Amino acid sequence: MKKWLFLFFSAALLTGCSSENASTSEGKEEKSLKKVSVVLDWTPNTNHTGLYVAKEKGFFEKEGLDVEIRMPGDAGADQLVATGKAEFGVGYQEGITQARIQGVPIVSLVAVIQHNTSGFASPAGKNIKTPKDFEGKTYGGWGSPVEKSVISSLMQKEKADVDKVSIVNMGDTDFFTAVKRDVDFAWIYYAWTGVEAELRGEELNMVYLTDYSKNLDYYTPVLTTNEKKISEDPETVKAFVSAASKGYEFAIEHPGEAADILIEAVPDLDPILVKKSQEWLAPKYQDDAPRWGEQKLEIWENYASWMHENGLLEKELDAEKAFTNEFLPE
Repeated sequence: MKKWLFLFFSAALLTGCSSENASTSEGKEEKSLKKVSVVLDWTPNTNHTGLYVAKEKGFFEKEGLDVEIRMPGDAGADQLVATGKAEFGVGYQEGITQARIQGVPIVSLVAVIQHNTSGFASPAGKNIKTPKDFEGKTYGGWGSPVEKSVISSLMQKEKADVDKVSIVNMGDTDFFTAVKRDVDFAWIYYAWTGVEAELRGEELNMVYLTDYSKNLDYYTPVLTTNEKKISEDPETVKAFVSAASKGYEFAIEHPGEAADILIEAVPDLDPILVKKSQEWLAPKYQDDAPRWGEQKLEIWENYASWMHENGLLEKELDAEKAFTNEFLPE
């Protein structure tokens, strides 16, 4: 955590502000498009489709924005957004919660997906159907303390012992390779890896977090900005959210066409997987929310309380400052 803060404050000293100047054409003042960037959390996938749709369909342009969609690089989206090196980013409620506790001024603007669709996946042959079945098995993760806490939280519901689970870091190894080698189960987003398993004809057992704890029904992913951007340039924030909303609403209503837009923008993606994933995810973007992107205070409070109770936060979160719905279209 101290290292994160050092990087944040060091980068902040080097960060400046830029603005687009008005240009004059034939004696009339015209404002050029304002250049902003949005940094993804990972390689492009269907969590990001609405952004690509908003760019391709001209929704950003109509709001006066020239939006660059960027890869995160080594720094990561949260750090780039918090330090002002990117105006917007794709993040997670977990990361924002931890950052806010450290005084990092990052804010969630919208929930891309209304409910947590992640869970622990395993090949059907492993016979892992409930958290109790984790005992005696090997979990492959990425080395975050939250992983053991989540596994333990689910296992406690069935009076199972997390110390009987072997937890290893599988690094960049993909799920399908790992479970054929030395891992029994891993944490996946069903919209991508689960759908890929369907296409491969590989049956999975899923233990969804939300089936065992309402506190683990958190927002993942979200779109973010920082407090300075909100206070000094709310018009740009509103314009970005408005256009992104149109992009995701289009993806909800036209998943096939939205998938084609993502495929054209990122031709390295498997088009069959993108189309199937988009079809699966389309109804889940908004789900039971009154509008796409809306966030609830109780969701932020519940997850932060869970993190605090499990020793993942040094103090309680001021949840009202971690997110906002004020820029969502009515």
